[in-house]
Amino acid sequence: MNREEKTAAIAEIAENIKESEAVIVVDYRGLTVTQAGELRAQLRDVDASLTVAKNTLTGRAISDVGESAEPLREFLAGPTALTYVKGDVAAAAKALTTFAKDNGDLPAFKGGVLDGKQLAVDEIKAIAKLPSRDVLYGQLVGIVAAPLTGLARGLGGLLGGLAIALGQVQEKKQSGEIPAGDAPAAAPAAEEAPAAEAATDEAPAEEPAAEEAPAAEAQDGEAEASAEDTAAADESGASA
Repeated sequence: MNREEKTAAIAEIAENIKESEAVIVVDYRGLTVTQAGELRAQLRDVDASLTVAKNTLTGRAISDVGESAEPLREFLAGPTALTYVKGDVAAAAKALTTFAKDNGDLPAFKGGVLDGKQLAVDEIKAIAKLPSRDVLYGQLVGIVAAPLTGLARGLGGLLGGLAIALGQVQEKKQSGEIPAGDAPAAAPAAEEAPAAEAATDEAPAEEPAAEEAPAAEAQDGEAEASAEDTAAADESGASA
């Protein structure tokens, strides 16, 4: 491998490390070509890939990436293959551990890095036992959606009950069970009562007629006095 090829290989390793959610380092010794092909295919199904790399080139790539990749340097001893996990870390760890269990503990785990933190072999195996990302998302959606579904059903039931109640009221109105509401028209009759009371209050206006009686009596008295005077005069004439 000439200098240009080494430079390209270092850049490729560095780029894969940067783009990965996690990097799991394994020892590929003991794997046959067929087994390696099967493992690559299974990793590909979970958006991961397996690449054999020279430790010296990987060390330089780690330097190029920086601090987040430094935990990998500890595992650069002996034959090394890097598993770049671009998708679900738990799914990739499970694919590796399942394959190893079915193939005589091959490949052997060295360690890894996740979010800049170093992973021990036991931690990788523990991650492999976690539910996949899709399963976790499904459980989360189920937890969140359940109360919302209940709320939607409750509101639907309330609205449906209100519509039924209103429909029953309308039916009773049409059948005559509930009055149509004409009774208030009788109210004006009650309002006429004050007019009658006002007429009654005006009755005292006729009382002055009674007050005219003394005047009539005075006139009668004067007439009687005049008649008496006339009679007296006649008597005086007769005597003469």
